[in-house]
Amino acid sequence: MRPVPLLAAFALAGTAAPAAAGPPYLTDDPVPTDTGHWEIYGFSAGEGHRSTIDMDAGVDLNYGPVKGVQLTSTLPLSFSHDGAMGWHSGAGDVEIGVKYRFFHDQKRGLSAAIFPRVILPTSSLAPDGKTRFLLPLWLGKDFAGGTSLFGGGGYLINPGPGNRDFWEAAVALTHDFGGRISIGTEITRQGPDTIGGTAQTRAGVGSIVHVAGPTSLLFSGGPTWADHRTGYHFYAALGLTF
Repeated sequence: MRPVPLLAAFALAGTAAPAAAGPPYLTDDPVPTDTGHWEIYGFSAGEGHRSTIDMDAGVDLNYGPVKGVQLTSTLPLSFSHDGAMGWHSGAGDVEIGVKYRFFHDQKRGLSAAIFPRVILPTSSLAPDGKTRFLLPLWLGKDFAGGTSLFGGGGYLINPGPGNRDFWEAAVALTHDFGGRISIGTEITRQGPDTIGGTAQTRAGVGSIVHVAGPTSLLFSGGPTWADHRTGYHFYAALGLTF
């Protein structure tokens, strides 16, 4: 079981204030980081089945250099565990991406963006890895009262022996409670990423808790259905916005 790339996130509204999304959800959104500002997440994320687990821990950096554009870099360490081999750790795959919001109708609360990413084969746990490319389209709609709906998907070019390219799609619904707590749910689907593999479906719930000033705590998790069995996935982070 291979974790999908961990993505950023999204939202936007008309008469309502923009609802916070992004991490902790696997689903992405079309809203870039504010111009001249940073969003930084110190995160831990993983996926597994019983005692077998693959996880990353690291830093997700997002910066808004100009209006409508976000630069993203994810710098992880990777960890894996199984009953026979125990724990292994090392460098993870570095991700670099650029989000470009090409449509923004604030009055109707609609927006759309592309967010291509390059996933570099820097993991020491998979020394024969290849460079992968994610080519997605993300859409968002905010409603009065703090509710946001966002989703979309794209194509992941996944070279390497035994691998295959695949499509993935996702949708999430979140609600903001007074600007301090946001709660949401999502479902994602991806095609087989290996020859002879199975499609993967993930469902989850998440929450963002604004602690004080620029600091937030983020959590999500839920079941993963893949390879004719049920596993789990999770995400936890400390977020800073400035």
